[in-house]
Parts: sequence; structure tokens; C-alpha cells
Amino acid sequence: MRKLLLAAVAVLATVAGCQPEVDGHAVPAGFDVKDGTLLRFRPVLTELPPGLSGGPAAERQSTDPATQQAAAQALDCAAGKPDPLDGHDDPALPLVSCDRAQGTKYVLGPGFLSGADVSRVAVQGDPQSGSFVVVVTFTPEGSRKWAEWTGQNVGKQVAMVLKSRVLTAPTVQSAITGGETQITGRYTQDEARQLARDIAGG
Repeated sequence: MRKLLLAAVAVLATVAGCQPEVDGHAVPAGFDVKDGTLLRFRPVLTELPPGLSGGPAAERQSTDPATQQAAAQALDCAAGKPDPLDGHDDPALPLVSCDRAQGTKYVLGPGFLSGADVSRVAVQGDPQSGSFVVVVTFTPEGSRKWAEWTGQNVGKQVAMVLKSRVLTAPTVQSAITGGETQITGRYTQDEARQLARDIAGG
């Protein structure tokens, strides 16, 4: 599995004592999730580097690993190119998708959480690094499912997928209990705010 670079290197951690300001600057308010159907959490099965497409990416929701790899190789992840699935993927099936920022390709497992399991997404400053983190707050049911999944998948990646496109695919650092989790990746304030807005449904 290839490691992501720069701001795309993201990890998940338990929220612990983040301050609301960095260098005296107030951090923007968070976002409530208004439409829980837009976001899905899927385990990352395979990560492939960006590359030229080899033709139409058919069978993007196949359960066959060989078909998944062929679809990933063929998938065109060019920036700004519309996704034919555009949120019409079946969450019960695997999904071949792209990272919207860098064009990284992913084979993802079935969804295990949705935006309905998230209540709020906010941005906080990290005074130690001077960067910003995204804090995701789950509903009570979402907290239970998230704690169970992260406890069983430490060291693995999870993709947060909006309308069939990967927003971020951070690595789980530990079991995450308590209903809140941080996404850290040395984000600028603008990057963190955009990611928080996207996770909340745009």
C-alpha cells in the first residue's frame, strides 16, 4: 500500500485537548450534516497511484477482485471530470473510485457508516503543529459502530466518500471511542474547512 503525500497523509485519532485557535486566529465554525445520504465510510482494500486510464471503467462495483483491479486501471481520475456514478453507487457493494484531489485510485469495500451516523463536522487548530484538524462528531449509533470498526481495523485506511468520490482516506491509529474523531494531515485552514464542509455533505 502506497503512502499518501503532503496534506493527503491523513490519520485518524481520538480527540484530545485541541485548542479553538492557532496563532491567535479564530477557527471557523463547524457544519451540521443536513443530508445523510451523500456521505459513506468504506474500508480501503487497495490503493493505486494515479495513472492514465486504459479505457472505460466498467464494473466498478464488482465483487470479483480481478474485475475490480481492471476497473481501477481503466478509471479516469482527471481533475474536474464528472463521475458517471455521481452518488448512485450501491453502498452494499465494493466500489472502485478516485481521490478528488490527487487522482489516487482505490478499491473500496462496502459501506459501514453513512452521513446519517455523523451529527457535526468542525475545524480546530492544532497549536503544536500550527496546522488544522477536522473533528467528526458521530451520533450515538454512529459512535458505537465507529468504535467497533476502528477497534478491529487499527493500522488500516478508511475512505470517506462523497457522491462516489473519495474525499480522504486516513489511517486508523487506534480504537476510537467517545463519539468524536480527528482527521489530521497538516491541513491549512482553508483545506480543513473545505474537507469539513464536504464531509458534512457539501
